Amino acid sequence: MAAGTSFRPSGKIPLRQQGDIRRHSVLPKRLKRSIPMLLIPAMLFIINIGCVKKPPNSVELTGFPIDNMDNLDYQPNVFFDQTTSSDGKGSLRIIAADSTTIRLYNTGELDVENAHLTYQAKLKTKDLKGRTYLEMWCHFPGRGEFFSRDLQSPLTGTTDWSTEETYFFLKEGDRPDNIRLNLVVAGSGTVWIDDIRILKTPFESKKKSVD
Repeated sequence: MAAGTSFRPSGKIPLRQQGDIRRHSVLPKRLKRSIPMLLIPAMLFIINIGCVKKPPNSVELTGFPIDNMDNLDYQPNVFFDQTTSSDGKGSLRIIAADSTTIRLYNTGELDVENAHLTYQAKLKTKDLKGRTYLEMWCHFPGRGEFFSRDLQSPLTGTTDWSTEETYFFLKEGDRPDNIRLNLVVAGSGTVWIDDIRILKTPFESKKKSVD
């Protein structure tokens, strides 16, 4: 069992590299005309990185669309926002005056082991001084709780809706009997969360070779 964090490439070419292309004005005209064609494969590669999709064998174990505040404990800084949503059906709005951890949902026992376990949600921020990220706690009978946090790609400032995630690598026999889903706000500002999903991607079994 191992916890991990997600990576979200920016999909942008550094300005310094763009400037390097413009400064090479002494290139022959024929080579200049060929530069746009040479850049096309690189641009397509960058676009594909920015549009990474989940593997086709991913399975949604459970989800919380957040169309209401059912099954949520009362927390004074958490509100249901019907007008701001990634799917048009509402979301949770967190107004943080200081750093806080928002307790969201407990999944109970799920049918998962020997798999890549992903906690995924859509987040939006406004005037966030600090950062916000997803946090997942997996409880294993007789062993206690272990957490995973999306520390590599936290959101800050003002952002539109984006898909964030954090994950665990579960070995064979690693079967959590409950998963706690949290949202951490390390700072002050407003954060929205919507469309929570728990996904599993089974590891490919290694086939034994036949002599």
